[in-house]
Amino acid sequence: MGKVKTILIGSVESSKIVLDAMISNEYPPEMVFGLDKQYSTNVSGYVDLSVIAEKHDIPYMTFKNINDEACVEQIRAISPDYIFVVGISQLIREDIIGSATRGVIGYHPTALPKYRGRAALPWLVILGEQESKSSLFFIDEGMDSGDIIDQETYLIGEHDYAYDVYNASNEALERMLRRVLEKLDDDAVEAMPQNHDEATYLLKRTPEDGRIDWSASARDIYRLVRATSRPYPGAFSFYKDHKVIIWEASVHENTKYIGIPGQIICSDSGVVDVLCTDGILRIEDYETVADFRFIDGNKFK
Repeated sequence: MGKVKTILIGSVESSKIVLDAMISNEYPPEMVFGLDKQYSTNVSGYVDLSVIAEKHDIPYMTFKNINDEACVEQIRAISPDYIFVVGISQLIREDIIGSATRGVIGYHPTALPKYRGRAALPWLVILGEQESKSSLFFIDEGMDSGDIIDQETYLIGEHDYAYDVYNASNEALERMLRRVLEKLDDDAVEAMPQNHDEATYLLKRTPEDGRIDWSASARDIYRLVRATSRPYPGAFSFYKDHKVIIWEASVHENTKYIGIPGQIICSDSGVVDVLCTDGILRIEDYETVADFRFIDGNKFK
């Protein structure tokens, strides 16, 4: 049997993990397709894959939409056995799916068929999940609905931030790739159909969804902070006319203070204590564009 021909399409850290694993396991792709940097503004955790591709003399092509005719023609010309599509939010059309003789392999950081869809890692934190799975599966024309090739469990701690879950899911992907890549040459990749009756769907999130509602519980706000922290845009609120992005926080009991949710109790030594309906949210790491002082007793909007 000749060398298995693969292509990688991606744009983020999980894409880089797949490319590194393919190279280290002696399955370098015939070509890497990476999202053009100029279109990466709204892509959390964007990675320029051209750096790795150029270092290893792997042909590289950028794209705005992977389904554009120029990309499809290039993929068809290569006639790959497998196409790995990892770390892009664009749905892959039949033109590309049909170009791979053995299949198009996708990645999703949830225990499919549960939680198909968008913004999986923030949603996992918001929903309070303590365990999930990284999944490799054959892409079909549905949303994360193809047959499952392999899954690897990872844990989510009750105080984990988005980057902790991001790292844990990527480490699970890396462990799983060792098993899957070994099966490529022997055409031994097997897959099990998903139970579509058990499928649930995560809807799209936008940066605006990180706006804090101070009438929510302190723990719900804390979850939102953790879920939207780096590499995502962050939870935020407005103090007067100033946007404040909150990267880290903690929840504390309130036995002393009476006031209005969103009211500043005190701000000292770089932390800001804010009254919530059932406790105190202590803001421990935040970012502002302008330089100003918080005034005790004033409110976040």
